[in-house]
Amino acid sequence: MSKIKIVTDSSVQLSEQEIKDLEITVVPLTITIDGKSYVDGVELTRTEFVKMMHESAELPKTSQPAPGNFIEVFDRLSADGSQVLGIFLSHNLSGTVDTARQASAMCEHPELIKVLDSQLTDRDQAFQVLAAARMAKEGKSMEEIEDKLAQIKSSQKLYMMVVTLDNLIKGGRLGKLTGKIANFLNVRLHLTMQEGHIEIVKKGRGKKFTKSFDDEVLAEIEANKGHIKELGISYVDTPEVAEALKERILAIDPQIDIYVAETSPVIMTHAGSGAYAILFYTE
Repeated sequence: MSKIKIVTDSSVQLSEQEIKDLEITVVPLTITIDGKSYVDGVELTRTEFVKMMHESAELPKTSQPAPGNFIEVFDRLSADGSQVLGIFLSHNLSGTVDTARQASAMCEHPELIKVLDSQLTDRDQAFQVLAAARMAKEGKSMEEIEDKLAQIKSSQKLYMMVVTLDNLIKGGRLGKLTGKIANFLNVRLHLTMQEGHIEIVKKGRGKKFTKSFDDEVLAEIEANKGHIKELGISYVDTPEVAEALKERILAIDPQIDIYVAETSPVIMTHAGSGAYAILFYTE
């Protein structure tokens, strides 16, 4: 019997159990460090990536999957007449979703394949993927799933704290002189992501600014108590910070399902050491 099968990319924040239980297919990105390429999540774990990123003289690069990878996955999943729904990270972070769209048009049954831009990444992307996979298991239609994803997307939040600007400097996203001065002054950034774009909300200095960020986000969580069912805390190399935030959030609302894990190389590469993010949506 045909059904709807869900595909995403390796920037998503999903547990192995979620992938297995909901039969989600993950197409990996490629990571290049010091001239050597690795298949994300297959040849290189997130923990290994962090260590190598710190030791690398140059900023690592991530690349979207080749069109052929998507064609193989889409053709295999749709061979029995099933529809395929692909949900990928924001096109502003990677060309993955555009490559997937191009590949879908070259498949054996392009009419069975739908490709969506999550306009986000990490656990926010996962919230869409999980909702789609759960509804697909329940036998919901593609239209019903798309309507639900639009609802989720409209209320999703991604708040990130960047505590060192080294990677932003290496990546050319800050002028070298400006970046060095900012680092010297211990400048940190409060970032958010709206409609696929990363935006700087505030700039500040030191731990006091980070505490203010935490307090602001937790105040928003408290204001939405009872309306937040799922929440993610993702980090680069500070699990203790993530766990402390988790305890503070559970003290506000013990009913929230919180998933804590290292973020993907796509985010680590730009955010750098010490960064972390809080992601959720309201219902």
